[in-house]
Amino acid sequence: MSGPRKPRRRGLSRRSFLKKAGLSSAAVGLMPILPGCGSSSPGGRGDAGPVEFRHGVASGDPLPDRVILWTRVSGATRALDVHYVIARDPALTEVVQRGSARAESASDYTVKVDPTGLEPATTYYYRFSAGSAQSPVGRTRTAPEGSVERLRVGVVSCASLAHGYFNAYSRLAARADLDVVLHLGDYIYEYGSGEYGDARAYEPAHEILTLEDYRTRHGQYKGDGDVQALHRQHPMIAVWDDHETADNSWRDGAHNHTEGAEGAWVDRKAAAIQAYYEWMPIRQVDANTRERIFRRFRYGDLADFIMLDTRLYDRDLQASLVDAGSINDDSRHLIGSTQMAFLGEQLAAPGVTWKIIGQQVMFGQLRVPSLPELSLLTNIPVEQLQALLQGLPIVSTGGLVINTDQWDGYRAERSRVFDLLEAYSVANPVVLTGDIHSSWAMDLSRDPGNPLVYNALTGMGSLGVEFVATSVTSPGLEAAAALAPVLQLLNPHMKYVNLAKKGYLLLDITPERTQGEWWYVDAIDAPNEGESYGAGYRVAAGSQHLVAADAPSDSIAEAPAPAP
Repeated sequence: MSGPRKPRRRGLSRRSFLKKAGLSSAAVGLMPILPGCGSSSPGGRGDAGPVEFRHGVASGDPLPDRVILWTRVSGATRALDVHYVIARDPALTEVVQRGSARAESASDYTVKVDPTGLEPATTYYYRFSAGSAQSPVGRTRTAPEGSVERLRVGVVSCASLAHGYFNAYSRLAARADLDVVLHLGDYIYEYGSGEYGDARAYEPAHEILTLEDYRTRHGQYKGDGDVQALHRQHPMIAVWDDHETADNSWRDGAHNHTEGAEGAWVDRKAAAIQAYYEWMPIRQVDANTRERIFRRFRYGDLADFIMLDTRLYDRDLQASLVDAGSINDDSRHLIGSTQMAFLGEQLAAPGVTWKIIGQQVMFGQLRVPSLPELSLLTNIPVEQLQALLQGLPIVSTGGLVINTDQWDGYRAERSRVFDLLEAYSVANPVVLTGDIHSSWAMDLSRDPGNPLVYNALTGMGSLGVEFVATSVTSPGLEAAAALAPVLQLLNPHMKYVNLAKKGYLLLDITPERTQGEWWYVDAIDAPNEGESYGAGYRVAAGSQHLVAADAPSDSIAEAPAPAP
């Protein structure tokens, strides 16, 4: 997110289900580190001691006949064989496949397997072993084929360990009926302890720069009990945002990178990407280009999940804070021509009802008037508004563009996406967004402030909708929460804005409609099982327009059993 950040540095019941499905951070922290128990120590990689599966298990990138299975062996000092078993039941008695893979120092003793021959829309259970040590049992699910009546999808982003506990992850782990979890980025943060939040200390304590640093930070995250519970229960489709490398990254640099003093950006980026592929349950799309993470997952005839990269692949430098005109520069790119062509191919591909685009930064327009005008509307002094908006790259374009790090700063690129939606007559596009640490729901129009182009009541002129997931823990604009009604008043395409609460987005998808729901955790300052329904908005197939949902969607009663 391009909002508040550290100063620039130089140099069943839910409770009973959780007992079956996963442990809270507090409970996991009390477990002893024993060989073969699959312990989830809250520490980092923990390579000293006996061979064990300290970082749990994970799965991801599901296809109809396969899914990535992941683990890591701690304590290994040389290459060793790791065996896996896949079964139809949590007790692993109905075995469908066995195999082995090699854990080696070159991949930080992480292990990924991509077993084929699985059945579509099927829940499987799996476990790894090395010698007498065994991992926890994980649960995963393949993508469906053919006719699909319903999908349930969790959506998360922005988990700053230094700002609190990942209670949103444990709440998602407790939802047995999810088909998949989408992670829209900022899975880890690069800062050192105390640089951006101080609720929990980082490992290593300094800002991460090298391959070893990034590996250690990923290991610390995978040692968190809530992270492990989420991965143990659900497959994940993940894309990175900026903090997997450094704050406000782009193709050739980052705001939080000092060339020379912090090494070469090309080396830092390569190290971050290598550690990401090692530690995440992700399938490399292009064997020759690790920087390419954009890809598509088809879920039968119901939905395509088109996952984009708005950070590292081909983003140009964010617009200057003083050069407002540069946001209109036709030559500036956010996703670039190669990825734009990929997006066009996926939007044009027939065979599904919903085209769901998972990406990082807000697509819809976000405008406010000048600060003096905003002060009059809100009765907040200009000086206080400046403090609230401190750190945001604000430019004036007859009103204020609050954040040039998002699509507002790449207006020509956004126009090209609108061109694709119109050229291919995409009936049901849904954009999913993270990064901004707050919750938003909006219609997508070329000019939402122009009543001749867009009608907020009927949705005329809307070409799609956008659901923005709040953060797991990362701070948004809590101090400016009172501005939410004003933002909606000034931006008629925005149907819901919450600038403060933390949690996750739940998508419930049917052939008739897609409903997005914001679920908020009660607290992030300590492990906590409480959550509440914040709001829900739905888009009917063919309408391209959001309306308020009457109630939360119903869970699926006959969901597969959780992993033990």
